[in-house]
Amino acid sequence: MRESAFKMIFAQSVNPDADPEELKKQVLEEFHETDVADPFLDNLVTGVQENVSSINETIGKELKAGWTVNRLANPDRVILQIGTYEIKHTEVPNSVAINEALELAKKYTDEKARKFINGVLSNVAKD
Repeated sequence: MRESAFKMIFAQSVNPDADPEELKKQVLEEFHETDVADPFLDNLVTGVQENVSSINETIGKELKAGWTVNRLANPDRVILQIGTYEIKHTEVPNSVAINEALELAKKYTDEKARKFINGVLSNVAKD
């Protein structure tokens, strides 16, 4: 479900005019052979979208001077947003949220980005 959330949030970030419900339908049909969203998926996507400003602010505090969340590569940013949301706004254990983010990073980023994501989320979990 996290990967589906990643795909939905990513698609919305690169195409802000896309209909969120249509994106959800496409992801569910393609990857889950259903059109009924799992409550966890809905919570993750809605939670990130509704809290994106505070999530980005939290991530921004962990970036080096001169860097902003908007300068990050789209996959890195979305993975960090999902991980930060889980750490700050859910009961998912921090270690699980970080590990799941790193699993997404293994599939959608490179080694350097994975280390970066691990470092940022580890710091977010400490705060």
